[in-house]
Order: sequence, then C-alpha cells, then structure tokens
Amino acid sequence: MKFPVVLVLLLAGGALAPSQTNEPAFDVGELDVDTVMDTATQFAQDHLDDNVLKALQDVDRDKVADFLKNFQSALNGDSVADVAPLQDAANTVLPLLDAHPETQSYAAWLRARLDYFAAAAELQNLPPPPAPPGTNLPPRLPNPSFAAEQQVWKQQVAPRPWPAAAKKFVPELKTIFTAEGVPAELVWLAEVESGFDPHAQSPAGAVGMFQLMPATAKDLGLSLFPFDQRRQPETAARAAAQYLRRLHEKFGDWRLAVAAYNCGEGNVQRLLKRHHATSFEGIAPYLPAETQMYVPKVEATVAHREGAALEKLKAA
Repeated sequence: MKFPVVLVLLLAGGALAPSQTNEPAFDVGELDVDTVMDTATQFAQDHLDDNVLKALQDVDRDKVADFLKNFQSALNGDSVADVAPLQDAANTVLPLLDAHPETQSYAAWLRARLDYFAAAAELQNLPPPPAPPGTNLPPRLPNPSFAAEQQVWKQQVAPRPWPAAAKKFVPELKTIFTAEGVPAELVWLAEVESGFDPHAQSPAGAVGMFQLMPATAKDLGLSLFPFDQRRQPETAARAAAQYLRRLHEKFGDWRLAVAAYNCGEGNVQRLLKRHHATSFEGIAPYLPAETQMYVPKVEATVAHREGAALEKLKAA
C-alpha cells in the first residue's frame, strides 16, 4: 500500500494519531510520543510515495497538516465540543485535497465526516448533564448525554437523500451481509464511513467503503498487495460483515459492536471492565469523541434509511 501523504503532513505537523476505525495498531494513550513518532517514521521510510508528494507541491502543506493534526487529536480526545471549532478549517482543506487525483481519496474520507462539526456545534450548545446526585460537582467529562446525541443525529440525518452511489451498491451489499449472518440494514455503515466511496482513505491508513485498517483486513483474509482488496466493494463488504458478526458475538449488543468497529474492540472491552458497564450508554462519555458521535450517527442512519432500530436488529 502506498504511504498516505496526509500522514507525511501529520509528521510535518508534529503529531500522529491512532486509527479511528477497527483495532488500532498502537494506543497513543499507552505509549510516549517518541515511540509513536518512531513507529510513524519507520512506516514512512517503508512506504513513502514520491508521486503523491509531487502532486501536492502547490498545496499549502502547513494548513493541511495543522488541520489534520488538530482534527485527529479532537476525534481521539474525550470531548465532543473540541471538534466543533474545526469546521472552517475543514471547509478550507477539503478543496485542497479534492484538487489532486492523488489526494481525492483523503477528500472522500473527510467529506464523510463534515457533519461531525455541525453536530458537535449543536451538542456544544446544549446544557450540560446534571451533576451526580448528592453532590455539587460538575460532570466529570464535558460531554452530552447519549440521548442528546441521538436527537441531534436524527435531525442531522433526516433531510438527506440517498447517496448517489448507494443506489448502485446497496442491493448487492445487503445480499452479502445477509449471507454472512449480519442484518442487511448494517450496510449503511458504508454511508457513515465513506459515503459509499470505495476509494476513501483515512490519514491513519483505513481504506475503502468500509474503512478497514490494514491489520484488520489481513486478519479477515484480505490482500493489500499487489491490489488492495479493501477497495473492492463486494470483498470489503464481506470482510466488514464478518468483523461485525465477530464483534456482536463478543459483546452481544449492536451499539457496542459498532463502537468497537470504530475505535477497536480492545478499547471497548477495557472501558466496560473499568466502569463495570454492560451497555454503550455506560461507557459513552469515556469513549473517543468520534466514537461518541459515530454510534448515534450509525443508529440514526439505519433508522432513516431502513426504519429500523439499531439495538433491535437480529443477527442471523
């Protein structure tokens, strides 16, 4: 796989974020900055693609790097409110990525996440949840309740027509999901992940319609070379369905399975154990900001497209 130029830009900006999708290769919270940078530098040496860098010679690299660094940091952080102030920068950076064929896959990734900024802004303006009973202390984390996130995402998703690509892909993808024993309604995960764009690529290395990370893809039997099978809609859909089935078998709950798909099953398992929780609601405030928004966004999308409740979907 070619080395993502946006990762080069992140290195230039002085920070590297872990994956937002599937199990991360490493946990920044458990490693020091030098270790993270050494890992990224080695990856750069192994995969650097000069052709991509040449295509971006005229781009304001500092602007792109600064935005990506801040956006990844906000998505990985524990405060949804930190995402909202980045909206203007995202709108500036998106055309820069869209202007070159070599970086349009990263533009597709960002485009599928533009609604995080609007949702975070709305959530930021809501009153904070009440203090714990019997205390005068403010909430430990400045995050909205899961119920508030559900309501905001319903409003965000409600006016949206089907993505143009969905009409082409959804019928076949549903057949694949059903064959893998996964509710067909979950194919709409592809709208949330990539807008049904099989070429979408994240700065962290997730690729394809279902944004599978390299390690996850290999574990599911996909080949990344000489052709990256994550870019094949049918093959990627089958792998994503298998992964979702595995996660549901482990957690017994679709909200937790979807959360684990986004931030890694190890992270979800640790939080459930640490907070003695059995549900998504029990760990939601402690998840990365992206995952806090990702799960209700998936839930709202499934409800809008299929009239189905995520938590009531039946595994085959």
